[in-house]
Amino acid sequence: MLSTETPFSDFGEEVVRAENLRKTFTLSRKQQRLERTDLPRKVAVDGLSFTAQRGEIYGLLGPNGAGKTTTLRMLSTLIRPDSGDAFVCGHSVVREPQKVRDAIGFMTSDLKLENFFTPSYLFDFFGAMHGLEKSALAARKRELFGRFGIDRFAEVKVRDLSTGMLQKVSLVVSIVHDPAVVIFDEPTNGLDVLTAKVVTDFLAELKAMGKSILLSTHIFSLVEKLCDRVGIIIDGKMAADGTLAEVCAGDSLEDTFFAIYRGIKGVTV
Repeated sequence: MLSTETPFSDFGEEVVRAENLRKTFTLSRKQQRLERTDLPRKVAVDGLSFTAQRGEIYGLLGPNGAGKTTTLRMLSTLIRPDSGDAFVCGHSVVREPQKVRDAIGFMTSDLKLENFFTPSYLFDFFGAMHGLEKSALAARKRELFGRFGIDRFAEVKVRDLSTGMLQKVSLVVSIVHDPAVVIFDEPTNGLDVLTAKVVTDFLAELKAMGKSILLSTHIFSLVEKLCDRVGIIIDGKMAADGTLAEVCAGDSLEDTFFAIYRGIKGVTV
């Protein structure tokens, strides 16, 4: 059984709070050509604020380049905001990054696992990094490897694993320490339908345990199936935020999104 403990319960219902997050990046000449701009810097996230509650799935929905990944990377303390702050289980990503890292699991399709290591070795390595005792780590490995069918591939080198199995290994490595908050960047990106279902079913299971889940996606059906609330991001800004019923007001999420997009960008799509 996965743990049902919620170590962040002392922080109340609000588990994640982003306050006016802003992040810019310097563009190379090549990037300027790709972005079709003469500006030397790109504003990736521009004053973004939102909250995520205990026991809910909050989705960040937007097109490629909207700022979703940058936002999640700031929340995960992988990059530092230029201004603003965010709080995870009451801890500041700017002032208390290690405490934030202890509280979260972060999974991205960009996670690169060394080809010559095995899932078993990687799980033990990341578990030791999080300070898990050997007996607890062994029990956690049996639990998660069995849950995702990794046990039969535990000693197979990463380079010999399928894409779907790699995604499962990335997932269990990310949550080895049973975090209170789970952050996923495009959780089903590049997966076949069977593996995608395993991942989405597990997200629903984590929610039922009282975990808080943040995910970024550009897939409308994934938000409609999983998310309790959604934030629509366009050009690094929050264009709409609330429950699906509040945001859509009776329309489909897809129609709502494109209506908002057309209103902001002034284009026909």
